[in-house]
Amino acid sequence: MLLPLLSLLLLLLLSLLLLLLLLPPLPLLRRRPPRDAGLSWLASLQHRLAWGALGWAAAWQQRRLEQSTVHAGQRQQQALRWCLQGAQGSRCPLAGSTDTSTFRSHLPLTETSQAQEEERQEQLLPPTATRYHGEASLQATLLSLEALSKAYPEVLAPGGTARVTPTSPWPCPLPWPCQVLDQVGPPGAQDSRSLLLEALRHPGLRVLEAGTAAELLDIFLGLEADGEELAEAIAAGNPGVPLPRRAAELRETLEQGPRGLALRLWPKLQVVVTLDAGGQAEAVAALGALWCQGLAFFSPAYAAAGGVVGLSLWPEQPRGCYLLPPGAPFIELLQVTKGAQEEAAPTLLLAEAQQGEEYELVLTDRAGLTRCRQGDVVRVVGAYNQCPVVRFIRRLGQALNVRGEDIEEDTFSEALSRAVGQWPGAKLLDHSCIESSILDSSEGSAPHYEVFVALRGLRNLSEQNRDKLDRCLQEVSPRYKSLRFRGSVGPARVHLVEPGTFRALREALAARPESRFPPEMPRVLRHRHLAQFLQRGVVS
Repeated sequence: MLLPLLSLLLLLLLSLLLLLLLLPPLPLLRRRPPRDAGLSWLASLQHRLAWGALGWAAAWQQRRLEQSTVHAGQRQQQALRWCLQGAQGSRCPLAGSTDTSTFRSHLPLTETSQAQEEERQEQLLPPTATRYHGEASLQATLLSLEALSKAYPEVLAPGGTARVTPTSPWPCPLPWPCQVLDQVGPPGAQDSRSLLLEALRHPGLRVLEAGTAAELLDIFLGLEADGEELAEAIAAGNPGVPLPRRAAELRETLEQGPRGLALRLWPKLQVVVTLDAGGQAEAVAALGALWCQGLAFFSPAYAAAGGVVGLSLWPEQPRGCYLLPPGAPFIELLQVTKGAQEEAAPTLLLAEAQQGEEYELVLTDRAGLTRCRQGDVVRVVGAYNQCPVVRFIRRLGQALNVRGEDIEEDTFSEALSRAVGQWPGAKLLDHSCIESSILDSSEGSAPHYEVFVALRGLRNLSEQNRDKLDRCLQEVSPRYKSLRFRGSVGPARVHLVEPGTFRALREALAARPESRFPPEMPRVLRHRHLAQFLQRGVVS
């Protein structure tokens, strides 16, 4: 009799757990009146069950990662086989071979732009997706959530997270139990204003999420511009219960300026989560210096060409260290020497990477069988078993070159940072460059750079300030200095744009058919219609 009774009790317990899983997720329960102790207890239990499920899944992914990185060569061979099996027709001339040497010899390296053009012509691929798919995305989300919870044990408590952009920084959107762990926010909200309003109503937040750092920068700039309107909405209870005291706190906090604004609005805030991609470093620096001063920044992954490339496993480390995993997409490394890629050099596998060296990433995925040179350059800073740990340094496609000087993205950023540091009171928010031929702005003079900047703390640029950028460029680039001395290249022309200009540019980029998420912020514009967005916003 005892055994059937225990079986019945176990069955009832499992049924109860299943019922708890199927009940409305925690965000809905949180909006019920707090006096309902039953719902509060139920929400807490759901949260514990959700974390238990995620912990188990993350531990499983961690074991898989350990096994694959210990045997990186074997795992890469499996990834290549998987990519080749998914190829179609003429795109796969290897006739079933999965040998890496045969693969390299039969498929030439291809530039990303060339591969995209071939895809459009042959119509082999569906329209670009706005989110990621595959094990790499799931692995990045699970392992990053687990790492974040270990580094900051309190940040993922119920009601402690708010997302303020429609896009999420987590590479893979999870079904339940992630719905139970989801952030504070109105159901079905798809606009930043509604998400920000809900976040402002909750002073106890511990985590602030946004799709990218550039999007979060736009949110804080908008908060300052529309602060009074947002405060009125909170006071009137639009939406939700009227919160006049919280509205008064918002007004008072905004009056104190941008420095440390996030921590004044949410005193318990600890971490800002955004997804890292090309061109986001400036936004992170601006946020860290002003609005998010004193907060840690964390990115679950590094995304390039619409997919997860690097895994972030160390929230407590400075932002920017990523593990290159040996799974799909199949990753090769092309060594970069003295700022230029060697086309004739053979590519390397992950286990062959050398610490301190710089490499361009070459990716092959299942959808389109091309060995795409991404233009993303990484420097190896460590190792995780047999796989490299890297920092993303620059993008080869973002170099300036009007007379063969080839000023790379990181070199120009260094010069611009030096120059802005000499402009009293100025903080750099954003910038883009245009070669003068794009705008036909040489007017009979030597070719030069047109530089558009968004600043905080400076409303007008003097000629002396403008000249400082050209001097800094000569300091960081001997080749540029030589060309300037001979008159082959003219002085860089600097323009200050009004607030909102770069936000309009990002919206225009996101609306393009080939746009991917997260949108990589270009630092060099190659199309005149995009450059005109910046021209229209010039104020000085």
